[in-house]
Amino acid sequence: MMKRIIRGGLKSGSLLVAMLGALTLGLPGSASAKETIQMGLNVAWPPDAMLALAVHENLVPNGYDVKVQILQNPLTAYSLLASGKLDILDSTTDYVPVAVAKDLPIVAVSMDDLSYGADQVVTGPGINGAADIKGKKVAAPQAYLGELLMGLWLDRMGVKPGEVDWVDLNAPDAVGPILSGKVAAAYLYNPWVSKVVNNLEGSRVAATSGQPYYLKTGILGDAIYMSKDFVSKRRDAARAMLKARFRALQYWHDHTVEANEFIAKFLQWPLADVQSVVGTNGKFKKGGVYLFDFDQAAKYCGVMDGSLPLGLKNGQWTEAATRTNQWWIKVGLLQQMHDVSSGIDCSLVDDLVKDGFRQSMSSRSGTAE
Repeated sequence: MMKRIIRGGLKSGSLLVAMLGALTLGLPGSASAKETIQMGLNVAWPPDAMLALAVHENLVPNGYDVKVQILQNPLTAYSLLASGKLDILDSTTDYVPVAVAKDLPIVAVSMDDLSYGADQVVTGPGINGAADIKGKKVAAPQAYLGELLMGLWLDRMGVKPGEVDWVDLNAPDAVGPILSGKVAAAYLYNPWVSKVVNNLEGSRVAATSGQPYYLKTGILGDAIYMSKDFVSKRRDAARAMLKARFRALQYWHDHTVEANEFIAKFLQWPLADVQSVVGTNGKFKKGGVYLFDFDQAAKYCGVMDGSLPLGLKNGQWTEAATRTNQWWIKVGLLQQMHDVSSGIDCSLVDDLVKDGFRQSMSSRSGTAE
């Protein structure tokens, strides 16, 4: 799935593209007569490219000039959003309690997707239970989704975070250590999972984000963040960008082949890697992600009645962020609980609901969700 470009990873080195010299996508024509919107992807990741697709397909209202930039360092991306150099950021949901703890002027405004198996824990030979992993080294990127998944897996086996030795590595950097036996377990995603299980006898996939136990927590996924100033002072623009993003999702559902081809070119990924994340059925990819349509995002926020798939509950987002806060305390990233509701602002989604905007999509292939 990930080749030259890494998802997440606080150890992955410099930015893929700097803020002012970034890979940028904007609508043609004179920007001077339009309101400029600065949007970032914290890393190159297919579900996060929907607003770029909206720009490409002219789904953004004429009064806006949207600049979409790919950044390769989540923490730098959050800093840019907090400083006002970005208006919008697509990133993982796990940062909500961290942003609240740091009192950053940013909010998550809508859910993008849940990880549906894209994120995995792989163990080395002889690691079959709690007794085998205690006291051993485990690899996961610090302060990122991978650390949460590793923590959840350990907890499920009855192992406390302090009973293992944590090594701060993202997937590409963890392959060598697990193959050599220097770490007993690692957070990985493809193609790195295959590189390990196909070349290390006795290794296995011990957990995936697509398993019901992890899915129903609602904490492993992607969201749209905006600066608080953008939401409050440029509300019409914020609402227009959110609506354009979901209009692009509809285009992706209806024209998946063409949309995936654009996303591959924009991210500079092989097409097969894009398909391995978002799939080809216009809704989800088992082993990849499950994309929320607008109605599901509204239900997850709790501003629209109705049930959700995957064992999720209506209005679950604040509960999921609270659970994330608890886990950040367990692994030592945060020291106390916070009012995570202040880091989530569903008012833009609510505005669209009240305006009558609706969107409900299912897999075109008819595959069960």
